[in-house]
Amino acid sequence: MAMDVSEQQVMRDQKPSMKPKDYGPIQFPDRLGFELWRFERALKKGLIPPADVGGCRWSAAVVDAVAERVEEIRTATGSLPDMGAGRAADVLSERFGVPVASEILVELDRVGLIECIGEYKGHALYDGQALEHFNDRAALEKAQRSGRLLNRTDAASHLGIRVSDIEHLINAKWLEPITWVRSGWQRRREAPTVPLFRVGDLELLAVHPAIDWDQVKRTPKGRPSPLARLTTRRTGDDSAAS
Repeated sequence: MAMDVSEQQVMRDQKPSMKPKDYGPIQFPDRLGFELWRFERALKKGLIPPADVGGCRWSAAVVDAVAERVEEIRTATGSLPDMGAGRAADVLSERFGVPVASEILVELDRVGLIECIGEYKGHALYDGQALEHFNDRAALEKAQRSGRLLNRTDAASHLGIRVSDIEHLINAKWLEPITWVRSGWQRRREAPTVPLFRVGDLELLAVHPAIDWDQVKRTPKGRPSPLARLTTRRTGDDSAAS
């Protein structure tokens, strides 16, 4: 006696699904219940072995073995993905209960506390695990003081000198930008042209014994700057004033 359509459907539904022989870079993390960032971090840290099928896929045996270590890998890869400066600043702001500007991540990277580990679409990416473990309020406060970034005009105002004086410091390499940003009229595809300077670097210059700051500040508008006599500074040279 022939089965009716409904019986045939039930039998199809009851057929066991075939287990894949291998898994790709999307199916593998899905099988583990991992976000893609966690899977990629585990690969980078050697917690998941390299692909063993054609250089880009993993055999079912490897996937099964890794699946038995899911919780171990989850713990070892942390809870925060790598992220941009804005999101990282939000994390720090919530953790410490104070406003944190995104530019402070540049300073935290500079001092080796939260490293910039790459970029995404032209924006810096910061180490999510370092961010997760960062809990040093004193280091954050220091970074907020020293790592604040100023453009030429604001840097001149901070030192109490003219913008033309700042240009002499830049040309003689006594003051160098930490990073560059685009001006308000630049297109996104254009290279950044606006230099930004650390407050910490400005404050070191402000007490440098080789510069007579009183003389610089007394020089009236339209007169040559005493800083024009600075010779080009070499790395590690603290006495390049003529």
